[in-house]
Amino acid sequence: MKPFTCRLRHCAWGLMLASTLALASCQKQEAEAAKPETTVRIVEAQLSDYQQTVTLTGEIVAHVQANLAFRVSGQVTQWFADVGAHVEEGALLAKLDPREQEADVQASEAAVKAAEAQLRQAQATLTRQKTLMNQGFTTRRDLDQAETAARTAASAVDAANAELESARTALSYTELRSSAAGIVTVRHAEVGQVVQAAQTMFSVAKDGPRDAIFNVHEGLLFMRPASEDVTLALVSDPSVTATARVSEISPTIDAKAGTVRVKLSMQETPERMTLGSSVTGVARFEPAQVIALPWAALTAVDGKPAVWIVDPKDNTVSLKPVEVKSYESGRVLVASGLSVGEKVVAEGAKFLRPGLAVYAVTEEQAK
Repeated sequence: MKPFTCRLRHCAWGLMLASTLALASCQKQEAEAAKPETTVRIVEAQLSDYQQTVTLTGEIVAHVQANLAFRVSGQVTQWFADVGAHVEEGALLAKLDPREQEADVQASEAAVKAAEAQLRQAQATLTRQKTLMNQGFTTRRDLDQAETAARTAASAVDAANAELESARTALSYTELRSSAAGIVTVRHAEVGQVVQAAQTMFSVAKDGPRDAIFNVHEGLLFMRPASEDVTLALVSDPSVTATARVSEISPTIDAKAGTVRVKLSMQETPERMTLGSSVTGVARFEPAQVIALPWAALTAVDGKPAVWIVDPKDNTVSLKPVEVKSYESGRVLVASGLSVGEKVVAEGAKFLRPGLAVYAVTEEQAK
């Protein structure tokens, strides 16, 4: 009987072992069935101090640039300054053919001589009439006519002299001179060219303060800066810096680039920041409390930014609209719409739908 008893014991142990394995397998299957199939990585919404900094590239320009033109029409015979040349105030830049203006001067000089001759004759007649009047050999009417003729002749002399002065001034306009010391930035004058009065021939950047020109995206103009000062640095040598302030904002927007032309005036201009130099401008805006999220966390609902929120009670997800302050490389800054401590889906949002239960893991758990 003993061998039979041993076999019964072995069978019992085998049945118990099989039952235990089957029970463990069922519990594992139930646990796997209870675990959601969708796994997402979450981040907790936390406020942090943020100060936006914008860096743009601009160009150094003259604070005052004068466009110079002849005041009379004519043909250019000579020019004396090219682009890049430094000229002093009153320096001769170009000449026109002066023959027409010289002829006007000669005609005006002849008209002055003729008027002076008439004046001398009228004065002599007046003197003679006064003498005759004293002697009683002329009438009062003749004396009055002589006085009128003398005054008319004097006025004619004044008019002739005015015409002569005008002709001489027009002759001086055949020479184009710099109105101030500076650097020639534009030259349109060419020998033999026929130009009209007021047609720009030269542009001169006057010596003195310099400005910086930037093309700024229109959205930045609505942001409040932390300071009026903007730090400028030379692109070729960032150690060369200067401080500037906005002095002029264009009222129009470039339709192609969507930018606005902004001019900054420098308080002091370093010598190396010459005309045309490329500079970077750094502006800082007022600090704010924001929530930083990864790019992948952002989605949209009804065409507006939104994120997926995980409910800690049942691990279901829902969409929540948010207001984005700004977009940066690798992250998005949320200004409002989220509460501190909310669980935001950072990865795995592509397969979500409202009310779906998910298995949420933090970044530390995902490692």
